Amino acid sequence: MKNTDAVQSFLALGQESRLNIFRLIVQRGSEGVTPSDIKESLGIPAATLSFHLKELYQANLILVERQSRNLIYRPHAEQVQSLMDFLLFNCCGGQSCAPDKSKTKMKETS
Repeated sequence: MKNTDAVQSFLALGQESRLNIFRLIVQRGSEGVTPSDIKESLGIPAATLSFHLKELYQANLILVERQSRNLIYRPHAEQVQSLMDFLLFNCCGGQSCAPDKSKTKMKETS
């Protein structure tokens, strides 16, 4: 993933309503979610929701599919994974980031 792609994703997620919409879409996974479900769950007006969904789509974070008269939104799993990989690349210098439990226990008993 290029820095510019990551920045575009972060800009899209940097607004509270869009972040909440994205999180709901991710929670529903491959099942997907309709705009009316999102509107009902989050209480976002239709016009505002449409704007936010467009921003998330343009950032390549979500996919949309038409099923009959409904639009179904799903996370763009590959893009989300690429963003996570980008963020965690060489995390902790390639070492495990998990805390050393033996050191944690020693601190608790001290």
